[in-house]
Amino acid sequence: MTSELSRFLNDEAGATAIEYGLIAAMIAVAIIAALTVFGGSVQGLFVHVANRAGNAMNSASI
Repeated sequence: MTSELSRFLNDEAGATAIEYGLIAAMIAVAIIAALTVFGGSVQGLFVHVANRAGNAMNSASI
């Protein structure tokens, strides 16, 4: 019984999976935070490009 308990306490295989899970969660939080902070700026950039492209197409078709 004692050897099984000591083997269980010394087993670190599950700890690696938990660490990888925590790293993945931190990366996800960082991506969400970056999108929240820069989301409006990126959306404004795409709207600006779309407007410029639309104006260029309207000018070319006349």
